[in-house]
This record gives sequence, structure tokens and C-alpha cells, in this order.
Amino acid sequence: MAAPGKVSAFRLPPLPTVGEIIKLFRLKAQKQLSQNFLLDLRLTDKIVRHAGNLKNAYVCEVGPGPGGITRSILSADVEQLLLIEKDARFIPGLQLLSEAAPGKVRIVHGDILTYQMQKAFPKHLKKNWEDEPPDIHIIGNLPFSVSTPLIIKWLENVSKKDGPFIYGRTQMTLTFQKEVAERLTANQGGKQRSRLSIMSQHLCTVENCFMIPGESFVPKPEVDVAVVHFTPLVQPKIEQPFELVEKVVQSVFQFRRKYCFRGIETLFPESGRLKRTEQLMMTANVDPTLRPTQLSMSQFRNLCNTYRKMCDEDPSLFVYNYREELKRKKMRKLLTSTEETEEEKEL
Repeated sequence: MAAPGKVSAFRLPPLPTVGEIIKLFRLKAQKQLSQNFLLDLRLTDKIVRHAGNLKNAYVCEVGPGPGGITRSILSADVEQLLLIEKDARFIPGLQLLSEAAPGKVRIVHGDILTYQMQKAFPKHLKKNWEDEPPDIHIIGNLPFSVSTPLIIKWLENVSKKDGPFIYGRTQMTLTFQKEVAERLTANQGGKQRSRLSIMSQHLCTVENCFMIPGESFVPKPEVDVAVVHFTPLVQPKIEQPFELVEKVVQSVFQFRRKYCFRGIETLFPESGRLKRTEQLMMTANVDPTLRPTQLSMSQFRNLCNTYRKMCDEDPSLFVYNYREELKRKKMRKLLTSTEETEEEKEL
């Protein structure tokens, strides 16, 4: 019985275990969907603790599956839990949890990549971007196949302050393959420094919370898994449009083992490429003989700012696509060689 004057914390009633739910509904992880179940409630509790204080918070769980993390979220005494599940096989098991927590759970059968997150929560939860983060959290044990495209999508939403970030600086606690997590959190000079490192760290504080060994999952994946926590920054480290930053960063890391000069020159058409690349690097004050992994965030900022000025002067620069130019070259070569072969045949 609760002590006088105190409100008792929410507790789930006795329920079948996650393992029993899997047997009851004959659920099997589908390899083509990169599904791996986490059954150990000590680990699911740990994931939820790293999300922060969830008491009376509004939470969206991505891909709850058989509901391991879902139970831990509900036990944290949340106000409301939105479950977005693409695989219809898991819906009946999640409905059991919904019935055990009346009024707290809303289940959506849909794809998180297309779901309209800007309508997911009540409007009164909105906060100014400069304020503390809202009482909204996104939590998920993401399938490996969707984790990278999804975090890139959400980082774009952070940059534009839309989607789940229309409410303010919504925090995210997500699982990734160990290698992807290392890329997300890699420092300047680190082996795993990559496009993901810059795109995530220029917009968010990114923390690699802890590692979960592969054998903790059913079925066991070939890699270990890491839990990563994201808090959007009040001020991005590179104040340029997401598409421009992504284009510069992708170009720099296109040839990650070569000098950064080699990647940066792919920003420019063949005509005048060398001159423009030298102009960009000189104005941005970046040593052309540095490797991509050696560039600091401020150097990426300088490159983006300078490239933006060059695009303002010549708008055709931003729409230029190096790979498209390569394709056209190959096609011309192929056509030329075909014509030569036909001429030889005629002769």
C-alpha cells in the first residue's frame, strides 16, 4: 500500500514473459528485416535508464517487436507511450501490454520512415529550441537495415526543426551496430571518423552509452550492439543548410584514405576544377594534404561556409553532381567504342 500523501508508481500487472509471448504468438525474427530480439529485462531497463528521467514523459518507441523495451518504458511511469511497429505479427502481443496499462499505450501499425512524427504528441508539449528539451523521448532497438537511413533522416529533421523536433530538442536513445555507433561518436583523427561523425556531432551531443554483446539477442547477430544517446544542440556547429553540409562532408570522405584535396575537388565540374578547389581550400584555410579523418569540426565549418559563398556566386555549382559526370563520361566512351567497332565491321 502506498504511503499516505504519496502517489504510488505505476507497475505492470503479472504478464507472460517476453519469451512466452514469442512462443504464444509463434514469433520468429525475420532475417530480411534484420530483426533481433532483446529478452533480458535487466538490459532493457538499462537502455531506458540512459534515456533519462521518463516519469510523466511522452515516449515514442520505434520497432518494439515482442515488447521487451516496452515493458521497461512503462515501468518508468511514463505519461503516454506511442509504439510504431511495421511488422503486423507483433501487434497482438503489444495489445496485451496496452491492456495491462490502460490509457497509456497507443499502437501504430506503420513504417517509422514515413510516419508523420510532427503529429505524434500533444501541442502543449512544445518548447522553444533554446529551452531545455521537451518531455518527449524517442527510444528504439533499431533493425540494422534501417538504423543509418533513419538517423540521417532524423538529423535532417534536427537541422530543419521539423518532424519529431517540431516540439523542441527531442532526445533519442537508439541501438546501432557497434561499428556504426563508433562512427557516430568518433573524434578527430580516429579510425572510425566518417560522414556520420560530422553530420551527427555538428547537430547533436552524441554519447556512446554502453555496449550489448551480440549473444544477448535472439537470434544472435554477428556483431555487438551499442546504445547511443542524442541531444540536439541549441546552436549547430555548422550553420548551413543540411543538404549543403551533407554534400561537402560526403565529398570529403569519398576518398577517405587519400588527401582531403582529392575528395573536395569532386565538388566542382572538370572545367576549372583545380583552380576552384585551390580557391576553396585556401579561403577555408585547410591544409590540402590532411586526410579526411584529420579535419576538425571548425575546418569542416570553414569549408561549408566558403563553398556556400561560391554557390551563391555560381548557383550551378550546388546542383553539380560528380558521379553523374562520371556516368556521362562512361556512356560517351561506350558509344564511341561501339561506333568504332561497327565501322571496323563495315570495313
